[in-house]
Amino acid sequence: MNYRHVFHAGNHADCLKHALLLSLLAALKRKPAPFAVLDTHAGCGIYDLAASEAARTGEAARGALRLLESTNTALAPCLDALKQAGFPAFYPGSPALIRGALRPQDRLMAAELHPEDHARLKAHFKRDAQVAVHKRDAWEALRALTPFPEKRGLVLIDPPFEQEGDCGRITEAMAMLRHRFRAAIIAAWYPIKHRAPVRGFHHALMEAGVAPLLAAELWLREPTDPQRLNGSGLVIANPPQGFAEDAAEILPALRTGLGADEPGAGSAVTWLVP
Repeated sequence: MNYRHVFHAGNHADCLKHALLLSLLAALKRKPAPFAVLDTHAGCGIYDLAASEAARTGEAARGALRLLESTNTALAPCLDALKQAGFPAFYPGSPALIRGALRPQDRLMAAELHPEDHARLKAHFKRDAQVAVHKRDAWEALRALTPFPEKRGLVLIDPPFEQEGDCGRITEAMAMLRHRFRAAIIAAWYPIKHRAPVRGFHHALMEAGVAPLLAAELWLREPTDPQRLNGSGLVIANPPQGFAEDAAEILPALRTGLGADEPGAGSAVTWLVP
Protein backbone atom coordinates (compact mmCIF):
# COMPACT_ATOMS: atom_id res chain seq x y z
CA MET A 1 0.00 0.00 0.00
CA ASN A 2 3.03 2.34 0.23
CA TYR A 3 4.13 1.82 -3.38
CA ARG A 4 3.27 4.62 -5.81
CA HIS A 5 4.06 3.98 -9.46
CA VAL A 6 3.96 7.71 -10.17
CA PHE A 7 7.61 7.80 -9.05
CA HIS A 8 8.63 5.10 -11.55
CA ALA A 9 6.38 5.63 -14.59
CA GLY A 10 8.18 5.14 -17.88
CA ASN A 11 11.18 3.35 -16.41
CA HIS A 12 12.92 0.45 -18.15
CA ALA A 13 10.59 -2.07 -16.48
CA ASP A 14 7.55 -0.26 -17.93
CA CYS A 15 9.19 -0.33 -21.36
CA LEU A 16 9.57 -4.10 -21.25
CA LYS A 17 6.16 -4.76 -19.74
CA HIS A 18 4.23 -2.49 -22.08
CA ALA A 19 5.96 -3.44 -25.31
CA LEU A 20 5.20 -7.11 -24.61
CA LEU A 21 1.69 -6.34 -23.35
CA LEU A 22 0.81 -4.62 -26.62
CA SER A 23 2.11 -7.63 -28.56
CA LEU A 24 -0.19 -9.92 -26.53
CA LEU A 25 -3.17 -7.64 -27.18
CA ALA A 26 -2.41 -7.58 -30.90
CA ALA A 27 -2.49 -11.37 -30.91
CA LEU A 28 -5.89 -11.40 -29.21
CA LYS A 29 -7.27 -9.06 -31.86
CA ARG A 30 -6.46 -11.49 -34.66
CA LYS A 31 -9.81 -13.17 -33.96
CA PRO A 32 -13.05 -11.17 -34.24
CA ALA A 33 -14.59 -12.68 -31.10
CA PRO A 34 -14.68 -10.32 -28.09
CA PHE A 35 -12.18 -10.62 -25.26
CA ALA A 36 -11.70 -9.12 -21.81
CA VAL A 37 -8.62 -8.01 -19.88
CA LEU A 38 -8.11 -7.99 -16.12
CA ASP A 39 -5.35 -5.66 -14.86
CA THR A 40 -4.83 -6.62 -11.21
CA HIS A 41 -2.55 -3.75 -10.09
CA ALA A 42 -3.74 -0.95 -12.34
CA GLY A 43 -2.30 2.20 -10.73
CA CYS A 44 -3.47 5.66 -11.80
CA GLY A 45 -3.94 4.99 -15.50
CA ILE A 46 -1.77 7.82 -16.78
CA TYR A 47 1.16 9.80 -15.34
CA ASP A 48 2.34 13.37 -15.85
CA LEU A 49 6.08 13.17 -16.53
CA ALA A 50 6.48 16.84 -15.59
CA ALA A 51 5.09 16.22 -12.10
CA SER A 52 7.44 16.48 -9.14
CA GLU A 53 7.25 12.76 -8.36
CA ALA A 54 8.44 11.70 -11.82
CA ALA A 55 11.02 14.47 -11.99
CA ARG A 56 12.42 13.47 -8.59
CA THR A 57 13.53 10.02 -9.78
CA GLY A 58 14.27 10.78 -13.45
CA GLU A 59 13.47 7.18 -14.33
CA ALA A 60 11.49 8.07 -17.44
CA ALA A 61 14.47 10.06 -18.78
CA ARG A 62 16.57 6.90 -18.52
CA GLY A 63 13.69 4.77 -19.78
CA ALA A 64 10.88 5.47 -22.21
CA LEU A 65 12.07 8.95 -23.21
CA ARG A 66 15.23 7.38 -24.64
CA LEU A 67 13.13 5.25 -26.96
CA LEU A 68 11.85 8.32 -28.80
CA GLU A 69 15.01 8.30 -30.87
CA SER A 70 14.63 4.64 -31.88
CA THR A 71 13.83 3.80 -35.49
CA ASN A 72 13.66 0.05 -34.89
CA THR A 73 10.45 -1.28 -36.44
CA ALA A 74 10.03 -3.80 -33.59
CA LEU A 75 9.30 -0.88 -31.25
CA ALA A 76 7.00 1.01 -33.62
CA PRO A 77 3.69 -0.45 -32.28
CA CYS A 78 4.67 0.41 -28.71
CA LEU A 79 5.85 3.94 -29.52
CA ASP A 80 2.73 4.61 -31.61
CA ALA A 81 0.50 3.49 -28.73
CA LEU A 82 2.42 5.63 -26.23
CA LYS A 83 2.16 8.72 -28.43
CA GLN A 84 -1.56 8.21 -28.99
CA ALA A 85 -1.99 8.28 -25.20
CA GLY A 86 -0.12 11.59 -24.76
CA PHE A 87 3.54 10.57 -24.56
CA PRO A 88 6.05 12.19 -24.08
CA ALA A 89 4.19 14.72 -21.90
CA PHE A 90 2.35 11.88 -20.19
CA TYR A 91 3.19 8.22 -19.73
CA PRO A 92 0.24 5.84 -20.02
CA GLY A 93 0.07 3.00 -17.53
CA SER A 94 -1.09 -0.45 -18.53
CA PRO A 95 -4.85 0.28 -18.19
CA ALA A 96 -4.57 3.26 -20.54
CA LEU A 97 -2.60 1.23 -23.08
CA ILE A 98 -5.04 -1.66 -22.83
CA ARG A 99 -8.00 0.69 -23.29
CA GLY A 100 -6.37 2.18 -26.37
CA ALA A 101 -6.06 -1.29 -27.91
CA LEU A 102 -9.64 -2.41 -27.27
CA ARG A 103 -12.18 -2.78 -30.05
CA PRO A 104 -15.85 -1.88 -29.45
CA GLN A 105 -16.65 -5.48 -28.48
CA ASP A 106 -13.84 -5.80 -25.89
CA ARG A 107 -13.65 -4.65 -22.25
CA LEU A 108 -11.23 -3.94 -19.41
CA MET A 109 -11.48 -4.62 -15.69
CA ALA A 110 -8.93 -2.64 -13.66
CA ALA A 111 -8.34 -3.34 -9.97
CA GLU A 112 -6.51 -0.88 -7.71
CA LEU A 113 -6.55 -0.87 -3.90
CA HIS A 114 -4.56 2.29 -3.10
CA PRO A 115 -7.23 4.95 -2.32
CA GLU A 116 -5.59 7.89 -4.12
CA ASP A 117 -4.56 5.88 -7.16
CA HIS A 118 -8.00 4.27 -7.36
CA ALA A 119 -9.65 7.70 -7.31
CA ARG A 120 -7.42 8.90 -10.16
CA LEU A 121 -8.06 5.74 -12.14
CA LYS A 122 -11.81 6.04 -11.61
CA ALA A 123 -11.75 9.65 -12.78
CA HIS A 124 -9.65 8.79 -15.83
CA PHE A 125 -12.22 6.25 -17.05
CA LYS A 126 -15.29 8.18 -15.96
CA ARG A 127 -18.32 7.27 -18.10
CA ASP A 128 -16.31 4.76 -20.17
CA ALA A 129 -18.70 1.87 -20.72
CA GLN A 130 -15.90 -0.49 -21.74
CA VAL A 131 -13.93 -0.10 -18.51
CA ALA A 132 -14.89 -1.23 -15.00
CA VAL A 133 -12.67 0.10 -12.18
CA HIS A 134 -12.64 -1.96 -8.97
CA LYS A 135 -11.32 -0.86 -5.56
CA ARG A 136 -10.39 -4.32 -4.33
CA ASP A 137 -7.46 -6.52 -3.45
CA ALA A 138 -5.75 -7.89 -6.55
CA TRP A 139 -5.58 -11.48 -5.33
CA GLU A 140 -9.26 -11.48 -4.37
CA ALA A 141 -10.16 -9.90 -7.72
CA LEU A 142 -8.40 -12.73 -9.57
CA ARG A 143 -10.84 -15.24 -8.12
CA ALA A 144 -13.91 -13.01 -8.22
CA LEU A 145 -13.59 -11.75 -11.80
CA THR A 146 -12.47 -14.91 -13.61
CA PRO A 147 -13.25 -16.74 -15.79
CA PHE A 148 -14.57 -14.13 -18.20
CA PRO A 149 -17.98 -14.50 -19.87
CA GLU A 150 -16.16 -13.88 -23.18
CA LYS A 151 -14.26 -17.17 -22.59
CA ARG A 152 -11.02 -15.57 -23.83
CA GLY A 153 -8.72 -12.75 -22.85
CA LEU A 154 -5.70 -11.65 -20.85
CA VAL A 155 -4.92 -11.46 -17.14
CA LEU A 156 -2.06 -9.06 -16.28
CA ILE A 157 -0.56 -9.53 -12.81
CA ASP A 158 1.84 -6.73 -11.88
CA PRO A 159 2.42 -6.40 -8.13
CA PRO A 160 4.90 -3.84 -6.79
CA PHE A 161 6.90 -6.51 -4.92
CA GLU A 162 6.87 -4.42 -1.74
CA GLN A 163 5.66 -7.38 0.33
CA GLU A 164 7.27 -10.72 1.03
CA GLY A 165 5.62 -13.58 -0.79
CA ASP A 166 4.51 -11.90 -4.02
CA CYS A 167 6.24 -14.60 -6.09
CA GLY A 168 4.31 -17.24 -4.18
CA ARG A 169 1.04 -15.37 -4.68
CA ILE A 170 1.71 -15.09 -8.41
CA THR A 171 2.50 -18.81 -8.61
CA GLU A 172 -0.72 -19.70 -6.80
CA ALA A 173 -2.76 -17.34 -8.98
CA MET A 174 -1.32 -18.61 -12.26
CA ALA A 175 -1.84 -22.24 -11.26
CA MET A 176 -5.43 -21.46 -10.27
CA LEU A 177 -6.15 -19.64 -13.53
CA ARG A 178 -4.65 -22.40 -15.67
CA HIS A 179 -7.06 -24.77 -13.96
CA ARG A 180 -10.27 -22.74 -14.11
CA PHE A 181 -9.72 -20.50 -17.18
CA ARG A 182 -7.74 -22.55 -19.67
CA ALA A 183 -8.22 -20.18 -22.61
CA ALA A 184 -6.76 -17.14 -20.84
CA ILE A 185 -3.34 -15.69 -21.53
CA ILE A 186 -1.74 -14.95 -18.16
CA ALA A 187 1.18 -12.52 -17.93
CA ALA A 188 3.02 -11.64 -14.72
CA TRP A 189 5.80 -9.06 -14.30
CA TYR A 190 8.71 -9.66 -11.92
CA PRO A 191 11.90 -7.77 -10.96
CA ILE A 192 15.39 -9.04 -11.64
CA LYS A 193 17.83 -7.96 -8.93
CA HIS A 194 19.90 -11.10 -8.70
CA ARG A 195 19.43 -14.53 -10.21
CA ALA A 196 18.66 -16.80 -7.27
CA PRO A 197 15.12 -15.48 -6.56
CA VAL A 198 14.27 -15.57 -10.27
CA ARG A 199 15.38 -19.19 -10.56
CA GLY A 200 13.31 -20.05 -7.51
CA PHE A 201 10.26 -18.30 -8.94
CA HIS A 202 10.54 -20.08 -12.29
CA HIS A 203 11.04 -23.43 -10.56
CA ALA A 204 7.96 -22.88 -8.39
CA LEU A 205 5.82 -22.12 -11.46
CA MET A 206 7.02 -25.28 -13.17
CA GLU A 207 6.45 -27.35 -10.03
CA ALA A 208 2.90 -25.96 -9.83
CA GLY A 209 2.19 -27.30 -13.30
CA VAL A 210 1.80 -23.93 -15.04
CA ALA A 211 2.19 -24.78 -18.72
CA PRO A 212 2.95 -23.84 -21.41
CA LEU A 213 5.19 -21.19 -19.89
CA LEU A 214 7.48 -18.60 -21.47
CA ALA A 215 9.84 -16.09 -19.81
CA ALA A 216 10.92 -12.86 -21.54
CA GLU A 217 13.65 -10.92 -19.72
CA LEU A 218 15.73 -7.78 -20.15
CA TRP A 219 18.55 -6.78 -17.83
CA LEU A 220 20.59 -3.58 -18.06
CA ARG A 221 23.62 -4.90 -16.19
CA GLU A 222 24.82 -8.11 -14.63
CA PRO A 223 22.10 -9.03 -12.10
CA THR A 224 24.31 -9.48 -9.07
CA ASP A 225 23.31 -6.55 -6.82
CA PRO A 226 20.17 -7.36 -4.78
CA GLN A 227 19.75 -3.67 -3.90
CA ARG A 228 19.21 -2.55 -7.52
CA LEU A 229 16.52 -3.18 -10.11
CA ASN A 230 18.93 -4.56 -12.68
CA GLY A 231 16.22 -5.73 -15.04
CA SER A 232 12.79 -7.31 -15.20
CA GLY A 233 10.85 -10.05 -16.86
CA LEU A 234 7.42 -11.09 -17.97
CA VAL A 235 6.39 -14.71 -17.52
CA ILE A 236 3.53 -15.75 -19.79
CA ALA A 237 1.34 -18.81 -19.41
CA ASN A 238 -0.49 -19.94 -22.54
CA PRO A 239 1.29 -17.43 -24.83
CA PRO A 240 -0.31 -16.93 -28.25
CA GLN A 241 1.22 -18.37 -31.37
CA GLY A 242 4.09 -16.24 -32.65
CA PHE A 243 4.54 -14.27 -29.44
CA ALA A 244 7.91 -15.84 -28.59
CA GLU A 245 9.25 -14.77 -31.98
CA ASP A 246 7.87 -11.23 -31.54
CA ALA A 247 9.42 -10.97 -28.07
CA ALA A 248 12.78 -12.12 -29.44
CA GLU A 249 12.74 -9.07 -31.74
CA ILE A 250 11.34 -6.58 -29.20
CA LEU A 251 13.79 -7.23 -26.37
CA PRO A 252 17.08 -6.56 -28.25
CA ALA A 253 15.47 -3.44 -29.74
CA LEU A 254 14.59 -2.26 -26.23
CA ARG A 255 18.10 -2.97 -25.00
CA THR A 256 19.59 -0.88 -27.80
CA GLY A 257 17.00 1.89 -27.44
CA LEU A 258 17.57 2.15 -23.71
CA GLY A 259 21.33 2.35 -24.20
CA ALA A 260 21.92 -0.73 -22.06
CA ASP A 261 25.63 -1.13 -22.75
CA GLU A 262 26.96 -1.89 -19.28
CA PRO A 263 28.88 -5.15 -18.87
CA GLY A 264 26.53 -8.09 -18.46
CA ALA A 265 23.51 -6.43 -20.10
CA GLY A 266 21.31 -8.73 -22.15
CA SER A 267 17.94 -10.23 -22.92
CA ALA A 268 16.44 -13.68 -23.31
CA VAL A 269 13.24 -15.41 -24.37
CA THR A 270 13.07 -18.83 -22.77
CA TRP A 271 10.52 -21.61 -22.86
CA LEU A 272 10.38 -22.79 -19.25
CA VAL A 273 7.70 -25.35 -20.19
CA PRO A 274 7.23 -25.84 -23.95
